[in-house]
Amino acid sequence: MKTRKGVILAGGLGSRLNPISLAISKQLMPVYDKPMIFYPLSTLMLAGIKEFLIITNPYHLNSFQRLLGEGEQLGINITYECQEKPDGIAQALLIAETFLGDSPLVLILGDNLFHGNELLPKLEIATKKEQGATIFAYPVSDPSRYGVIDFDINGRALGIEEKPLNPKSRYAITGIYFYDHTAISKAKLLSPSDRGELEISSVNEMYLNESALDVQIMGRGMAWLDTGTFDSLQEAGEYIRALEKRQGLKVGSPEEVAWRKGWINDTELEKIAQKYIKSGYGEYLFELLKMRS
Repeated sequence: MKTRKGVILAGGLGSRLNPISLAISKQLMPVYDKPMIFYPLSTLMLAGIKEFLIITNPYHLNSFQRLLGEGEQLGINITYECQEKPDGIAQALLIAETFLGDSPLVLILGDNLFHGNELLPKLEIATKKEQGATIFAYPVSDPSRYGVIDFDINGRALGIEEKPLNPKSRYAITGIYFYDHTAISKAKLLSPSDRGELEISSVNEMYLNESALDVQIMGRGMAWLDTGTFDSLQEAGEYIRALEKRQGLKVGSPEEVAWRKGWINDTELEKIAQKYIKSGYGEYLFELLKMRS
């Protein structure tokens, strides 16, 4: 099996966060003590992904490169592509075609945060799957804001609707999608929806119609946070702050993930910690080294 590659969609205009997003990419805004993009990046690193494409808009490309570079400090590889005009999530598959080749992929939205004890094993299972697609569904109180999937009485997926006025279930499709190499050819068949976008729900439907769509339910004890509005951004920051203060552990630290996976060594982690020495983040990375010694 070819190595799965990661695509992080961090483009768009972030218009729901104006006027802040006029000056800074939404995915670079802070979620408590880290830039938002650290969280989806860490999620994919936990899944074992080491090759990444970050898709952003031309105005913010330099900022992402200044923050993450080419990923060598994390033992990973990061390349970049620009999304000139946001035309739907599925557009990311077309932009990533050259980067992906015929490799399987995982696409994650740059403003989605995932956390929970059951997260890692679910990610590992999805990463190892060679054929078809895996998506994750999460029960929400306002499903009409999302792509929604409904099930039969045996729990089998029946259909997918994008932001339905009258949802058939309360299970929203989260912003992480594991696909085999056929995802790009499927995306090429899409036409813009009534919303004028290439809908990722349509790609998922193609897999569903082929009986090749695995739907994993994110249940109690797992958290999915979509930070696209002022309220949800604030709530995500409060959630992360409460967890970190309570446990004394960081959520969404790519440096820690890289170190624990052995992609960087103690000396390399210490060098990063030194760069952040005047912040609590740098102190935390030093504490990791002290706990090992």
